[in-house]
Amino acid sequence: MSAGAAKPLTSRPPARLRLPSRLAGARARTALAVVALLVLTGALAPLLAPHDPVAQSDDILAGPGAAHPLGTDDLGRDVFSRVLYGLRVDLVVGVLGVSGAGAIGVLLALAALRSAAVDAVLQRVLDVLLAFPSLILAVAVAAVLGTGQGSITAAVVISQSALCARVVRDAMLAHRRREYILAAELAGVRPGRLLVRHLLPTAFDPLTVQLALSLSTAVFLEGGMSFVGIGVLPPDPSLGNVLQESVQYLGSEPLFAAGPLLVIVALVLCFNTLADALNRSHR
Repeated sequence: MSAGAAKPLTSRPPARLRLPSRLAGARARTALAVVALLVLTGALAPLLAPHDPVAQSDDILAGPGAAHPLGTDDLGRDVFSRVLYGLRVDLVVGVLGVSGAGAIGVLLALAALRSAAVDAVLQRVLDVLLAFPSLILAVAVAAVLGTGQGSITAAVVISQSALCARVVRDAMLAHRRREYILAAELAGVRPGRLLVRHLLPTAFDPLTVQLALSLSTAVFLEGGMSFVGIGVLPPDPSLGNVLQESVQYLGSEPLFAAGPLLVIVALVLCFNTLADALNRSHR
């Protein structure tokens, strides 16, 4: 091998997210556009909603019309306005919960790789957390913290931080004995800097995939917890409790359920599509 073709042992793979190329497929672009539209809609809910989402009226179970695009519920509240504000709740829960889970997961993975004893204890704790479905953990969190948006966010953080920690740890372990890591160790790089500067960037790719999947799970958790009455409680709107309120009227007023159901399905499908696109490009 010529000297010009040789690569230094200290070189390491570039830690670039390359999001534009990863999301170049038509399905991924469509999913990203739908998510962007829903995020914008949720952010502008106070401006887009035609009515106060908790205001009651005498116009009970009215069909769709100019004044009420999705009709009204059994208390005369505008369903369209409640869906817009419910979307906002889901997005806030998803962003805050998944961001917190990702940050905690990274910190746990770094702590595990700094000490074998910490790693052994931490992995057993993660095994216990991962043994329970996310919704079961959410019920346990609600039993301790009570109902509300904060309880749902905490449930997302607890359930998804375990997944993020395991993903980041495994990705870093896969590169720990690579030549550029050994070269950095021989060059005297301190262990903390070695983890953060050289190993942690190798986990960015799988972590972005997991975060996209966690956003989908966050939507599911909010919908499930609020649907069974341990999440956001009426009169405050969320997609889960608006859907729950519509169940008894599916035969007579199907559009009552169509709004929250379509938004939940769109969010879950789009986040899963984005995760799949990121995973395919990672391979």
